[in-house]
Amino acid sequence: MDPIAYVNGAFVPLREAKISILDRGFLFADGIYEVSAVLDGKLVDNESHLARLERSVGEIRLPLPETIARIKEIQHELISRNQLKDGLVYIQVTRGADVGRDFAFPKGVKPTLMMFTSVKDIVNAASAKSGIGVITVPDIRWTRRDIKSVALLAQVLAKQAAAEAGAGEAWMIEDGKVTEGGSSSAFILTRDDVLVTRENSSAILPGCTRKAVVKLAEERQLRIEERAFTIEEALKAKEAFITSASSFVQPVVKIDGKPVADGKPGPLAQRLREIYIEFARATGT
Repeated sequence: MDPIAYVNGAFVPLREAKISILDRGFLFADGIYEVSAVLDGKLVDNESHLARLERSVGEIRLPLPETIARIKEIQHELISRNQLKDGLVYIQVTRGADVGRDFAFPKGVKPTLMMFTSVKDIVNAASAKSGIGVITVPDIRWTRRDIKSVALLAQVLAKQAAAEAGAGEAWMIEDGKVTEGGSSSAFILTRDDVLVTRENSSAILPGCTRKAVVKLAEERQLRIEERAFTIEEALKAKEAFITSASSFVQPVVKIDGKPVADGKPGPLAQRLREIYIEFARATGT
């Protein structure tokens, strides 16, 4: 079966989906995106993702061409048409296509909305059992990382460096501290059993999975500190892990080739992954 995508009001085969070469997402990265996980045919924590979508488009003064209620309907229609059981739904909104290329916002142009799905077995990922290595790279991004912009070149370069090093993720470093991963939030568990992750600000993307995991940890009386941490601190930690919509919770066992603790997935990361999956299955829509 050919995958089905949604482009500006129409459901079309993915191979036939087309957007103008004058679209500002293509020319200027003038757009916002979101990714929601699908588990057992249901969207995971979707309200959080759509709230972040609304916030991001608002920050760049980009009107949504459809209501949030209609976007939910399209998500579910894509899941149904593609018979998607486990995977992801991608949403992208751009300022649309003008008749030429001009930096200022065009007038009278309707924003572009496109969506598609992909198959991914997040629950049974082998790397969740073995853990992943991360490498460190300088954080060279712009200063509004709280906006989920389609301008991802810095992350592309970071993730490519990780791939070439045989690592599963790159942690970006600024002023000697970890900001976040190329497409994930970063956590460590200190020797005195404090769960540490960077506080939300314009320096990082407010991760939806991060938010849910922090809440689930708080409900279980875990001690949490929202602050920056160094790689030196991470290498001395009991555990490290990442969170994201496309990986849920995934243990980090190496940083720049050096083991974290005994170099094996830690029990807290594994337990939080189980708890998050339980939460995802219980609250999917």
